[in-house]
Amino acid sequence: MNIHNDRFKCIECGKCFPEKTKLTTHRRIYSGEKPFECSVCGTRFKLAGHLTDHRRIHTGEKPYKCRVCDKAFSQSASLTVHMRIHTGDKPYKCSLCDKSFSRSSSLQTHELCIHSNVKPHSCSYCGKQFATVRYLKRHVRIHTGAKPFSCGHCSKEFMWHAQLKRHLLTSHNEGTWFTCHICQRKFSRKCYLKQHMPRHGDVKQYVCDECPKRTQHMD
Repeated sequence: MNIHNDRFKCIECGKCFPEKTKLTTHRRIYSGEKPFECSVCGTRFKLAGHLTDHRRIHTGEKPYKCRVCDKAFSQSASLTVHMRIHTGDKPYKCSLCDKSFSRSSSLQTHELCIHSNVKPHSCSYCGKQFATVRYLKRHVRIHTGAKPFSCGHCSKEFMWHAQLKRHLLTSHNEGTWFTCHICQRKFSRKCYLKQHMPRHGDVKQYVCDECPKRTQHMD
């Protein structure tokens, strides 16, 4: 039950608020108003807090640090998602299969791409269709040559986030390598390491402590 005085009531949805300022902020959902503008790139936001978070893209400030691996983030939400790497927490579960995800966006993409044949987003250059706007935007870079990922240490720009991540690792020693425990080869992304592992096939990397016998798995 809504206990707030209906003096500050949204005429669109009927929701009531305890203060006029909260109603004003809520109304931006319907008006589309974005009064807070970034002085560097001109991007506008509905909330002052969102602008504060955005500015860190330009300043490089990362006040939210992981207590496990010391990796730092510009936004607290990014740290929350990152911590699931260490905890293994995957709170977003698919209702159609047994898959779980650490991000709600990953679950949404999974449902669209795996459990639906709907591809409502078409490329204006070649007509290819995509399930999500994110996949379409990534594809369009092939046509435009856009490089939206910039290195904060030097002037290099990249088309793909994976390219930037590898550059930061190799050129600026920033980030975490994923190392193959068999051949010690290093990878910039965990998925690349997973793709690499089958190449070792029947390699028996574990040696018995009591005899020379080798096995593929440690008991």
